[in-house]
Amino acid sequence: MNIIISNSSNLPIYQQIMNQIKDSILRGQISSGEAVPSIRELARELRISVITTKRAYDDLEKEGFLTSVAGKGFFVTSQNKEILKETKLRTVEEKLMEAINTANMLGITKKELEEIFQLLIKEE
Repeated sequence: MNIIISNSSNLPIYQQIMNQIKDSILRGQISSGEAVPSIRELARELRISVITTKRAYDDLEKEGFLTSVAGKGFFVTSQNKEILKETKLRTVEEKLMEAINTANMLGITKKELEEIFQLLIKEE
């Protein structure tokens, strides 16, 4: 698993880890049932505290992305396809809302924003 920690990020390290693991799961880069690195292994690899890694894994477990198996570690939870799709849609909605808020702060009109959106979609 390739996780990159940014010291210049406003997000705490555990949150950066969570976001990158969630992203990998949602993109299908980590399959359901697949093991993630052990808490100690990931902490050693990232050169961070075991406590930080544990918090990220515990929070991912609370959110339903990981499952803990005693003596074996953490595994990606088998997720219902509808729930996974809803999670993806919610992520896109949040990003679009962020873009709309930024556009509003910069004085970009709705029409200009729609034009930008249409141009970006056509580039795909």
